[in-house]
Amino acid sequence: MATTKVAISLDEKTLHRLDQLVKNRMFNNRSRAVQKAIEEKLDRLERNRLARECAKLDPKFEQALAEEGMSEELGEWPEY
Repeated sequence: MATTKVAISLDEKTLHRLDQLVKNRMFNNRSRAVQKAIEEKLDRLERNRLARECAKLDPKFEQALAEEGMSEELGEWPEY
């Protein structure tokens, strides 16, 4: 995958913590550590968004919709 360089600013405490992770070989370098942290944060935000959207659903309506679809499909399934 293509990568693009991005400049970021970190406070000294965060940079020190990041460098410790690299020193302890948890990451190959600073760039990889930052990249992984951003990926994980974006994934978490996306999962939270999905959970919020699912919470808006009406469980009774969704159940009825699922059962309606199943009853129509059952007649189309071959016998074994």
